[in-house]
Amino acid sequence: MIEAVKEISDKVKKNIISLENIDENIINDHLYTRNLDNVDLLIRTGGEIRVSNFLLWQISYAELVFLDLLWPDFKKRHFYEAIVEYQKRARRFGKI
Repeated sequence: MIEAVKEISDKVKKNIISLENIDENIINDHLYTRNLDNVDLLIRTGGEIRVSNFLLWQISYAELVFLDLLWPDFKKRHFYEAIVEYQKRARRFGKI
């Protein structure tokens, strides 16, 4: 994120981008993950109910599933259960 901000700032300084044109798409285009699809589902193991600042921008509209088991104990059935949980959710993409 910091590198994206620096790159965008440099382009504003050089009049390549105007401040008024900076939007979500401009930011996305300057992230290291720019060529990857959006994250739909994030599965967090380890029993923690937090994302630890992991891909904060990229998971803004993702569904989160927190599992109280350690990564080495994560099996296909846990993945399947997370997918089923994901399918039951009504995705709002930031809307209430």
